[in-house]
Amino acid sequence: MTGSALILGASGGIGGAISTHLGQGGWHVTGLSRSADGFDYADPARVDALLSGLDGPFDLVFIATGALEIDGHGPEKALRHLAADALAAQFRTNTIGPALVMRHAARLLPRDRPATIAALSARVGSIGDNHLGGWYGYRAAKAALNQIMHGAAIELGRTHKQSVCVALHPGTVSTDLTATHGAGHDKVTPAQAAANLLNVLADLTAEDSGLFFDWQGKRVEW
Repeated sequence: MTGSALILGASGGIGGAISTHLGQGGWHVTGLSRSADGFDYADPARVDALLSGLDGPFDLVFIATGALEIDGHGPEKALRHLAADALAAQFRTNTIGPALVMRHAARLLPRDRPATIAALSARVGSIGDNHLGGWYGYRAAKAALNQIMHGAAIELGRTHKQSVCVALHPGTVSTDLTATHGAGHDKVTPAQAAANLLNVLADLTAEDSGLFFDWQGKRVEW
């Protein structure tokens, strides 16, 4: 299968790998990133302008943005480590930014054929799967992202009946960040993570819209 794809966060590890994988497979890929295009969630007007200027529709929109450490703040280990600015930054990057993208979803996706919009979430955003505590800001922001995607799937399903709108957990991907925070977890390269996630998306149908899947295609509880 080939088509037209929009990758947001295209200069990041996973976003870049997804762009490469799709391009090698014959897809027409449009990428936006903070470094190359000024696609910065701290500037909502710029985000809206860039998205409004795109010529769609796209068969795949992949929101590959996100961050665990922001402005030097790592994940909190205890309640006493919570800080307002760090929490606000987590929600800006991991929830509000993708939500700004979803405002454009109805225009970016075709109505007359299957299409997919997916966002990178994280298993630690699952409330039901949280058995360790900690990482409050990142967990909460990803849980909120999951709710955004779930609600968006319901709305899109009314007008884009063949659409798939999902949150995805990529597994632990080998980056500089996971060298510090990924101890004890099996890791995959960005290229392998991209291949895994695209394989999952290829098997989904409109009946799966609104759900949360890991890199193996298994449902993750909310």
